[in-house]
Amino acid sequence: MSPTGLLTRATPAALRGSVRVLLRQHRRPVRAACAILALGIAFVVGLRIWMASSPEHCADGDTTRCGDGSYLPTYARTSTETYLADGGTALLVLAGLIGLFVAGPLIARELENGTFRFIRAQSVSPAQWLAARIALPAVLVTAGTTVLVLVYRWGWSGVQDNEYASGLGWSESGVFPALGPAAVAYALLAVAVGALCAVLVRRTLPAMGLTALVLGAVALGFGKRRYELWPTARRLGKGAWPENAWNIESGMLTPSGKEIYWQDCWDAGLVGPEDPSRCLRDRGGVTDFADYHPGSHFWPLQLVETGILLVLAAAAVAVAFRVLRRRYA
Repeated sequence: MSPTGLLTRATPAALRGSVRVLLRQHRRPVRAACAILALGIAFVVGLRIWMASSPEHCADGDTTRCGDGSYLPTYARTSTETYLADGGTALLVLAGLIGLFVAGPLIARELENGTFRFIRAQSVSPAQWLAARIALPAVLVTAGTTVLVLVYRWGWSGVQDNEYASGLGWSESGVFPALGPAAVAYALLAVAVGALCAVLVRRTLPAMGLTALVLGAVALGFGKRRYELWPTARRLGKGAWPENAWNIESGMLTPSGKEIYWQDCWDAGLVGPEDPSRCLRDRGGVTDFADYHPGSHFWPLQLVETGILLVLAAAAVAVAFRVLRRRYA
């Protein structure tokens, strides 16, 4: 029987019953998750209120006289920027914790302790048992993460448009995951990977450790290679970077079109203060170029990353049901 067939055996009535049992059995973690959600909302709202109530002389948050050439933000503004700059990282950590809970206390512990065997006496199939343990956290994390993303975007939008703000660009690795549906996809992937690792390992701590390793590798991989998910734009000649752009690479082109990168000269220690571009010209460079993602690439990058994560999550769920069928059919 295919994983799809296993899912079809999980009738709605049986699934609802299993979900009710799960909610009673794990009511404390559910309450803790609700408390974390409320705390996250209150934290962002509190930062915005704190910043808005701090004395500022100018619209950009300057506490000195407007237009005098100096800029001194309030402590509330700099603190808000610092905390919001790690919003994406916080949501990834939260997704990881969800995956650990699914892998350990929710699934692997019952497989390890043998309580899973009692489902036969309750007319609950293995597919129904696993479906409930995937469906419930998936629904809860989808709703909760969506709310956190909306609240974070509201808080971020009120700070990032300041030209002096630091670390809040849409392309920052600590910001990007929290600005769109990718955050929800990471949470769903965490649920799926946790379930797969649990049925593969069937021991609580090893399953949790494997889940953390897989989720960490995925998050790190996307953080390092995210810019490759969508083709970059190229600017030829000298000029300023476009506003709100994600700068990827720059250098010079030779007459044959070969790319010579600034980073190569920097790494070799050949960039001098008097004539910085001499290294590039000595290597045959004649035309400046710059590769970047403009602000309009935010949604393509978000949606491509979200799609990949959801495909990985679906694959993990399918494999989890297949493993369960082979071992407990």
